Amino acid sequence: MARACALSRLAIDAALALLLLLAPLAASGQQPPRSPSADRLLAAVVGLRASVPADARTADTLGTEREGSGIVIDASGLIVTIGYLILEASRVEVRVGEARAVPAEILAYDHETGFGLLRASAPVDVTPMRLGTSANIGEGDRLLVSGFGGPLAARGAVVVSRRDFVGYWEYLLERAIFTAPPYPLFGGAALIDGQGELVGIGSLVVADAYEGEQPLPGNMFVPVDRLKEVLADLLTSGRSSKPPRPWLGIYASEIDGLVMVRRLASDGPAANAGVQPGDVIIGVAGRPVTSMADFYRKLWAAAKPGDRVPLTILKGADIEELEVTAGDRYRWLRLP
Repeated sequence: MARACALSRLAIDAALALLLLLAPLAASGQQPPRSPSADRLLAAVVGLRASVPADARTADTLGTEREGSGIVIDASGLIVTIGYLILEASRVEVRVGEARAVPAEILAYDHETGFGLLRASAPVDVTPMRLGTSANIGEGDRLLVSGFGGPLAARGAVVVSRRDFVGYWEYLLERAIFTAPPYPLFGGAALIDGQGELVGIGSLVVADAYEGEQPLPGNMFVPVDRLKEVLADLLTSGRSSKPPRPWLGIYASEIDGLVMVRRLASDGPAANAGVQPGDVIIGVAGRPVTSMADFYRKLWAAAKPGDRVPLTILKGADIEELEVTAGDRYRWLRLP
């Protein structure tokens, strides 16, 4: 096992070294050779501009003017992106090429996966990008990352990890795709395999894409296979048909296995129940909590929206038992 891990690290390091050798060419502004097929493929990556009302729940954290990318995936102008770009937006504009912009209709937002869907209100006249398969993407695979901007916005990347991603906003994504080096235009960017197919959607830049003795910064991508699981539901009703998960409105961080409350959603269930920043969650529904991922999984297994959830809280040196009436995040958001 140790030898296999060492070989895996060597393969990753070699691929990264090659990319770093090529990076100065990209930084110098030299344009890579273009082919009609490359132009046609990357034309499916469009720009997005979203306007969000000032009273939206996410306005303070995500802003009221958001920009990123999306990918056209069918001939009707259906576009997939990362959901936070369009969350609670009142207006979205799609940018196609250098000088054309068309309005778009928001179709769906799925909190469990993080995807958002919209449809251009006028023909975008690009070849849709095919959905690939992300299940077999593994460490050492070389892929292409591209935000809006055509071939000049495309960069090579190496998959450095496949593991669960735990977000502080009560979010858990299993087998997320982590790549390096970091790509700055990550929001809604396309992760493309060697067949020119979409295998992931850009979500975040992270400091530990590669978890080792020397962590490597990079990006986290949502695997496209997760979109396939919910696409029909999103097109039909704007969200997954699965029952909504219980939501507490806790924004936490993990320190040595301890789940510490950093802040709380305004008017959220936890804030209304007396949970405070600085509290440490050590149990849920009578079961001990050993990590943030463990906390989420036990919370989701123990309750549904509307249920009273017992939490064991460490407040300073005191242990307290609180009951929080779980909410539904979709109802809390001010969705159009």
